[in-house]
Amino acid sequence: MIRLLEDLKSRTCDMLEFLQQIVQIESPSTHKAGNDALGSHIVERLKLSGFKAERYPQEEFGDHWVCRLGEESREQILVLCHMDTVWQVGEIAKRPFRVESGKAFGPGAFDMKGGIAQTVFAVEALLRSGRRLHKRVAILLNSDEESGSPTSREIIEEEARKSSVVLVAEPATGLNGAVKTFRKAGGYFHLEVTGVPAHAAANHEKGRSAIRELAHQILYLESLTDYDEGTTVNVGMAGGGDVSICTVPERAYAKIDLRVAKAELVEPMVQKILNLRPATEGTSLKVSGSMHRPLMARTPDIVRLYQIAKRFMSETGLDLEEAGTGGASDGNFTAALGIPTLDGLGSVGDGAHALSEYLLVDKMAERAALMAKLLESL
Repeated sequence: MIRLLEDLKSRTCDMLEFLQQIVQIESPSTHKAGNDALGSHIVERLKLSGFKAERYPQEEFGDHWVCRLGEESREQILVLCHMDTVWQVGEIAKRPFRVESGKAFGPGAFDMKGGIAQTVFAVEALLRSGRRLHKRVAILLNSDEESGSPTSREIIEEEARKSSVVLVAEPATGLNGAVKTFRKAGGYFHLEVTGVPAHAAANHEKGRSAIRELAHQILYLESLTDYDEGTTVNVGMAGGGDVSICTVPERAYAKIDLRVAKAELVEPMVQKILNLRPATEGTSLKVSGSMHRPLMARTPDIVRLYQIAKRFMSETGLDLEEAGTGGASDGNFTAALGIPTLDGLGSVGDGAHALSEYLLVDKMAERAALMAKLLESL
């Protein structure tokens, strides 16, 4: 670890240069061309280290890639990296990549292009040192994670089933760089309310307001949040009305985010949302949606994997903490299959999905060294 860390520290400027290159290739989930350009750029770099790349063409999203290094007969370690960001094209012009006061700023730098850069440099450091990889390494680059991985989930699960371990280069938790050993299950739901329209002044009593009914439903849905159980229900978007302010509204809608920390509560919570009942006579409800990410439970196998990583970091005099989060990642899919999965091995920083997004430059070498050591030793 110490030799790997020293080598990677000496290449921090090169790592930052590569990070700048991939941050400047804008890649919102909805921008296929940008993700395709970014994927090609990363893959060409990996090919220099001997990786063989397999492309999975997509129509709506950017193409996905699986890049492999090592003999097919060996056991596989899978590294998950997503290329897409939540930032739309043009954001880089508003917030150009910059390094200031030991922090690297730019759209997607923290979530999660920094993790991609660190993974690339981790592999290069291992090969440069002449160390032998005991297992085959597969790096999966997908372009739809921020949209729930609708087209890449099957590929992720297929590669996970071939693997003994999964490492996820998502950002760490907190400025102490905690890795993630637990993630909540997550689901998205859509509520449509239908009322009875009427003239708001002349015939108000004949109407049944969809917005009024929606207000009842929002209060009920939000009341399902239980912090002690680790369950949250959030109505993140809502609206209604379709004619004018003078009309009792016939239509209203809400978009609902559900997060659940306990496996036994997932299905009961889903049923509560899917089986909403109107509070106002004359109105009707239609609910659609499902869980899009399974629970990443803190299993003994995941804890053992964390303890191995913690021991490696201790060789450099540094501690490695663990944490859980309500946010989901592609690691939820692999952990749910029973594959030991260690998440949050990417950048240390703050501000994921926020304008303040940044990563700590002096932590990049540490995280890349840890990734390299795990790839070499697991």
